Amino acid sequence: MNEEYENEYVYGYEEEDEVEYYAVRPNKTQIKKDMAVLFALGEEISELTETQIKTLELPENIHKAVVQVAGMPHKGARKRLLKYIAGQFHKIEVAPIQDKLARMKNKSAHAVREHHIVERWRDRLIAEGNEALTELLDEQPQADRQLLRQLMRNAQKEAEAGRPPKSSRLLYRYLKEIFQFDEDETVTGEDEAEIDS
Repeated sequence: MNEEYENEYVYGYEEEDEVEYYAVRPNKTQIKKDMAVLFALGEEISELTETQIKTLELPENIHKAVVQVAGMPHKGARKRLLKYIAGQFHKIEVAPIQDKLARMKNKSAHAVREHHIVERWRDRLIAEGNEALTELLDEQPQADRQLLRQLMRNAQKEAEAGRPPKSSRLLYRYLKEIFQFDEDETVTGEDEAEIDS
């Protein structure tokens, strides 16, 4: 009986030459993951300043929603609006937006790195005095030795007297002018070790 059943099945299959096509259902898990990524993207963009949001050149409806989300408290309405933003992102190509956002973050990381370099030099000049000044002038020969020395001494006197750090701030600003940072410039571990020493 089993043989008879198999033959009937095979025969029936051979007789049908039609190919049946089945609709491929979207993977719900993948859709949820994609929407979570888009939700996070909307949330990340909402934390930017309005000027930064403008540079992303978002479609008008998304731009308005993102600006609106930025001012909202972390409650249900905010989450609903972020879901709306994620849904709108799902309809468009988000790769260019993600690229612009990544470049913006990279610039921000460079600014933080530059701030730390200048801050370390300022602290070294105030703490170590002429030794650090000589080292700085070897590295940055275009710097004004006299102005640096004056700002350094005034900052040291302010620190000793416990006065507000006016000269320290002026020293920081001048050091920032001295260091000409390029956008593509990276600081190696050796450079940071030299600054720390």
